[in-house]
Amino acid sequence: MATREESYIEAFITEQGPIMSSVKHENGLTSAHTIDHDSWQQVGLLLVTSFNCGYILSFSNLMLVPLGWTWGIICLVVVGLYTAYANWLLAAFHFINGQRFIRYRDLMGFLFGRELYYITWVFQYLTILLANMGFILLGGKALKEINSEFSDSPLRLQYYIIITGASYFLFAFLIPTMSALRRWLGISTILTFAYIIILLVVLVKDGKSNKNKDYKIHGSKVDKVFNGFGAISAIIVCNTSGMLLEIQSTLRKPAVENMRKALYTQYTAGLLVYYGVSIVGYWAYGSAVSTYLPEELSGPKWAKIVINFATFLQSIVSQHMFLAPIHETLDTKFLKLDESMDSKENIKRRFYVRAVLFSFNTFVTAAFPFMGDFVNLFGSFTLIPITFVFPSMIFLKVKGKTSRLEKLVWHWSNIILFSLLAVVTTISAVRLIVNDVQQYSFFANT
Repeated sequence: MATREESYIEAFITEQGPIMSSVKHENGLTSAHTIDHDSWQQVGLLLVTSFNCGYILSFSNLMLVPLGWTWGIICLVVVGLYTAYANWLLAAFHFINGQRFIRYRDLMGFLFGRELYYITWVFQYLTILLANMGFILLGGKALKEINSEFSDSPLRLQYYIIITGASYFLFAFLIPTMSALRRWLGISTILTFAYIIILLVVLVKDGKSNKNKDYKIHGSKVDKVFNGFGAISAIIVCNTSGMLLEIQSTLRKPAVENMRKALYTQYTAGLLVYYGVSIVGYWAYGSAVSTYLPEELSGPKWAKIVINFATFLQSIVSQHMFLAPIHETLDTKFLKLDESMDSKENIKRRFYVRAVLFSFNTFVTAAFPFMGDFVNLFGSFTLIPITFVFPSMIFLKVKGKTSRLEKLVWHWSNIILFSLLAVVTTISAVRLIVNDVQQYSFFANT
């Protein structure tokens, strides 16, 4: 019977080919991308700007409309604190007995065997792919809103989705790794706070002039329950990515301490911004707030154009961080690791790999342009286990024999509670998808 280490190595070889045939970094880890290189300030800024992306323009509707003020604020605070704790805990397991794990699935495979390796792999990649489709849809929405300011009959949404997908592909081809984003973080930060500041000014103006705001939670009792769990999924999505170890792999030593410093930045400065926009948007329009805030803005015209254009440009940088683990896997698999990333052969291979990935994502997004579904779905059956269940499982596996009883009870409670939450929120997300499929046709011009 294979040992735990043998099962891990077998799973690793299955994905990447024989380890001995690959070129390794100084620390012995095999990857086509940069490892052990970036500062915590760079990663912290990357997290702040990436989580304050175009998705925040949907959160007023997705998070607060189904919950209302009281439960909405309670869930924002509780889920925010709990997500910060879960990521803080997971960061400690980047190293186990001196061995570094640069991928979440490798860690799960090492500790629990081949089955959990593949389960983690599937959960992560579903999360990342769905997130990227959501980004493509957001970018398409932003471009369509810009065009609608100049034309009474703008082109179908699908044309803008194609333009967005092509833009994301070009950026991913030219900027191949997460570490290479450092040259773009300044531009991303300027764009982020430009559209957020303008957006907040217009939201406050609209909120003051809107005297008929309705904050009631509408729908039947069943709808309210399921929509409420869907909102919890959206809150989880706005706080975590499910790829902490992959981000942490780019950090220079001490990686655990530096990752936690970056997380402190995200869950203070970053969280205040995306929670702030969500709350102000709900305050301004009440339960009638749109799934895409710029659609609600009263003007002026230039403000709507700037907000949408900045949102589109900034999303190009943000989506690259969230999709980086898939780029890393594909590059490690298909590129020649004994050659430079920018060698003639690797440039050609990278072009084809990126083209296939974005062609698939863009096509699926154009066929199913339901923005809320993307957020709720990958916040339920994939992101909840990755964020809350698996870290407690890891703790029990690594430290369970030496931990006090109260810690064992705590982590078992996390596993049970969040497993049940994943089931309920997944049912809610599937229910929403079924409703939207009945309401919209394929390639709907939403």
